[in-house]
Amino acid sequence: MSLAPRLDLRQSQQLVMTPQLQQAIRLLALSNLELEGFVANALEANPLLDIGDTSSEPAEPLAQPAEHDASPGPDGGEALDIAGHALDPEAAPGDSGDWSRAADGGAGGDAPILENRSGDGPSLAEHLIAQLSHAAGDRREAIIAQRIVAELDEAGYLHAELRELADDLGAPLAEVERALRLVQTLDPAGVGARSLSECLALQAREADRYDPCMARLIDNLDLVARGEVARLKRLCDVDDEDLAEMLAELRSYDPKPGCRYGGCEHSPIAPDVIVEPAPGGGWTIRVNEDTLPRLVVNRDYFVELKAGAHDAGARAWLNEQLSEADWLIRALDQRQKTILKTASEIVKRQEGFLRDGISAMRPLTLREVADAIDLHESTVSRVTSNKYLSCPRGTFEMKYFFSSGVPAADGEGASSQAVKARIRALCDGESLARVLSDQSLVDLLKAEGFDLARRTVAKYREAIGIGSSAERRRQKKMRAL
Repeated sequence: MSLAPRLDLRQSQQLVMTPQLQQAIRLLALSNLELEGFVANALEANPLLDIGDTSSEPAEPLAQPAEHDASPGPDGGEALDIAGHALDPEAAPGDSGDWSRAADGGAGGDAPILENRSGDGPSLAEHLIAQLSHAAGDRREAIIAQRIVAELDEAGYLHAELRELADDLGAPLAEVERALRLVQTLDPAGVGARSLSECLALQAREADRYDPCMARLIDNLDLVARGEVARLKRLCDVDDEDLAEMLAELRSYDPKPGCRYGGCEHSPIAPDVIVEPAPGGGWTIRVNEDTLPRLVVNRDYFVELKAGAHDAGARAWLNEQLSEADWLIRALDQRQKTILKTASEIVKRQEGFLRDGISAMRPLTLREVADAIDLHESTVSRVTSNKYLSCPRGTFEMKYFFSSGVPAADGEGASSQAVKARIRALCDGESLARVLSDQSLVDLLKAEGFDLARRTVAKYREAIGIGSSAERRRQKKMRAL
């Protein structure tokens, strides 16, 4: 082997993301409310940007015919497609799977109307105390448990120290710990927890899924948040399929169980896309521009500043600000067109849901939409993240329209959301004398044309917050007392 110096010629490929491309990726993933804050910062940083009545031709509403494909818009503009790039390193952990369970079902088995969440009904404390009268072993235990309930925050967590509670009540620490365990058995599962991991562990025990592998997963939530899959597989001693199932189970749990009973503040949801029935049939789809200021470049101010710029550095800075302002306006316009194009395809695929409700929802994947509108799957994922669509049936997260399919008698398959809604309807209609087991649900669904395994039915039932047959029978007996 020669040790003499020499020159070598090598060829390699490298993906370089320019700052503007990185910014475009972030813009796609932002909701309208988040984008409003971004625009406010841009207005403060760039003196050439201004709020005006018109921008560089905002995206026009799309008229979605009932039986025809939607066009990209009258101006023929191209949607922004960012294919194959890594996820935004500054994205929130919720982008890869939030802990909170999506609300399923609703009145009449229909889909949830997120903007109309009601705070009416009993508070969390009232709901828990009503259960204590039947669950407590004696009056002393009930009194201690009521004090613990009074210390819970609006999300159902206990932040007070048990030793301090024991001193205040003049009770042994063991009795306070026993009363806390009693509170942690009440509905909803997860109340009385002192940390997120304990809250999730309580819900896993309630679902009879708290095995050693799940326990290790819950003990390492920091690795879950960072997405360190390899380390999690080693710690839990599972393969890819088992870990994916465990993570899906974990994400179906509610990190704030107490918020179901009022007290938690829900910020109003401003839809990013508005879908309305068109006069001649079909649907009109438009971006909600009420939450977005329209940007323009103040050309007069640019001319005035340019006239006073006498050195090369000042002129270069001014030209850079002009370039950034023009780029931002074009990027916002592309973002609107991309959102419209994606929303139009979703409406086309899920028109049955818009007309007939969740029972008519079809299975849909990101890849199907991406292939139909000629965008990359990652682009569609970013477009539908943290964004909401308003239609005559309510306001829904755009991710809600994507769901896996289950075999059905018609051969086309049914959306998992439709199956969950049917499970909820069957459970809501049962009586104390006839509480349906998972196998009974399987038989009833099979008679309706849904071919599901008992394990799948149990998973769907737990995902929408419905307890086992034994738990539902116990709750019905308590209500009957």
